[in-house]
Amino acid sequence: MRVRKHDRGKFVRDLVIVALSIVITLLLVRIGALQEFLSVAQEAAIIGSFVAGIFFTSVFTLAPAAIALAEISQHSAPLTVALWGGLGAACGDLVLFLFVRDVFSQDLSEALPLRRIRRFLSPLHYGSAGWLLPFVGALIIASPLPDELGIGLMGLSKIRPLQFVIVSFIMNAIGIYAIALVARAI
Repeated sequence: MRVRKHDRGKFVRDLVIVALSIVITLLLVRIGALQEFLSVAQEAAIIGSFVAGIFFTSVFTLAPAAIALAEISQHSAPLTVALWGGLGAACGDLVLFLFVRDVFSQDLSEALPLRRIRRFLSPLHYGSAGWLLPFVGALIIASPLPDELGIGLMGLSKIRPLQFVIVSFIMNAIGIYAIALVARAI
């Protein structure tokens, strides 16, 4: 399978955006803007956790959101941070889900011949492994990895938006709770 120039251009663009988000995060830390946000967020742990949770979902904003959630958990109950952060992350994931579900499947169908897609996905949709796509997607959402891949896998599984929001909330809350516990332990 040959990679088209258009696909390489998308990959390079996404790589540049990720690198830029890391550089911007480092600059925000260096000039004190992130600390200012954290001090405000610590005073309002619920709002700060919710907003940081929204940004916890994307590869482009994962680093500053994880730092913010870890800092908020230093001064707030980890369960509070996890529940409100999980709710914010579920909201952010829903927006990504509604967007990525269609775009991801379209990009996949453009990248692979339709016959190969059907042959690969058929057992995952109809066979005994039908639970695999949403399960792996949910594990990725719970991990500190960016949620886009997990959302894409869950979108391919034809999960309904309400089911997705429930799974997203639970898995993100678990992941954020783990981050909060580790941050408090350090």
